[in-house]
Amino acid sequence: MGQILIVDDEKSIRTTLKIFLEREGYVVDTAENTVVALDLFDQNAYDLVLTDIIMPKVTGVELLEKLRHRAVDVPVIIMTGEPTVDTAITAVKAGAFDYVRKPLTKAILLKVVNEAMHVRGLMEHKKRLEEENQIYQHHLEAVVSKRTEALVKTIQSTISVMSCMMELRDPYTAGHQRKVGNMAATIAREIGMTDRVIDGIRVTGYLHDIGKIAVPLEILIKPSKLTRLEFDMVKEHTNSGRLLLQNIGLSIPVAEVVWQHHERIDGSGYPRGLKKEQILMESSILAVADVVEAMTSHRPYRPGLGLETALKEIETKRGREFEADVVDACLTLFRRKDYQIEDQFVHTRLFYE
Repeated sequence: MGQILIVDDEKSIRTTLKIFLEREGYVVDTAENTVVALDLFDQNAYDLVLTDIIMPKVTGVELLEKLRHRAVDVPVIIMTGEPTVDTAITAVKAGAFDYVRKPLTKAILLKVVNEAMHVRGLMEHKKRLEEENQIYQHHLEAVVSKRTEALVKTIQSTISVMSCMMELRDPYTAGHQRKVGNMAATIAREIGMTDRVIDGIRVTGYLHDIGKIAVPLEILIKPSKLTRLEFDMVKEHTNSGRLLLQNIGLSIPVAEVVWQHHERIDGSGYPRGLKKEQILMESSILAVADVVEAMTSHRPYRPGLGLETALKEIETKRGREFEADVVDACLTLFRRKDYQIEDQFVHTRLFYE
């Protein structure tokens, strides 16, 4: 099933976790300190590292930073006996996949470990697709047509994999990214944008919340109102998304659009408080589609509020928080053209530059 490295200075915890995870089918090694852990990590191809955050001399966060220099794609889960928001922020900013509280429960531990392993598998699949793509690009010019078609399919598969990563992390918002992408593309078409831009907006919508993979699971599925610090962590997803998507070469600046999709034209949005013309039209379209879909859907902390409530929300804030032309196009689609929100992955030509 996968190979795991457990790092903890307490032998009883190392032994207990090793026995439990081996019974679940994992191959498990243990290390009592950072020196041993790094030595084992250099000698083995681990799929996951599970480390305590508080250890003598070198902390789990410092170990995480050292591991990131060796392998950026191996997920690391932090164990902590001090489950404060500050601890979570520190772990997430250092690049942790998630954190779990001590004393550990088997159910929570297994859920987080299995999720991390699944995401690891998705990333490995993505890596293989990219490697296959690189090999394919060296083929002779005689197969240019077939190569191009295969490249498009590979990119589509990669985008689909990346989009599904968030559904794995947060099943309560399953389909949200697809619905937002499809709605945003339809709004863009209503406004009169070109096919290249429409396809770019659709794909960007499919990926716009990918940065939430850096937000701890218990915050994503919290059934009550978030604290200020917890909400600050959630807001970091726009920047995390930008970093993950900054090298995608679509016909629109995907990373910048994702970074801006919570900005508002009056400057009340985040993360940079941009105003009016500072905000890309593609981001303004994505913002409206995001709000409408989110308000109509169920969330752990509230039931769906209904389509008309969502439309009144954007209508009330038309020209103040949301771009007027985008709101008008959205209202026209739902109130005059009977648009229905689509939950399906639409394959496009992607129009790469």
